[in-house]
Amino acid sequence: MKPQDIGFFVIFTILLVIRRPIGFVWAGLASLVLAIPLFVTWTFFTAERLTWYAAAFFLSFILISLLWPRKVQ
Repeated sequence: MKPQDIGFFVIFTILLVIRRPIGFVWAGLASLVLAIPLFVTWTFFTAERLTWYAAAFFLSFILISLLWPRKVQ
């Protein structure tokens, strides 16, 4: 298991405990921003992993938004 995998699972678990869907969006965007310089320097393995993490964060945002609807006040 690589260090970025451990970091992903830690951040993902923290976001699941907090249950704020917008956190998943920000984490996904941060993963994509971090992947851009890695693609430029041809570090494809880590950059590809970060794009998969971004997809997982975005998918989690969609699922949480659908399964745990907010109360309208």
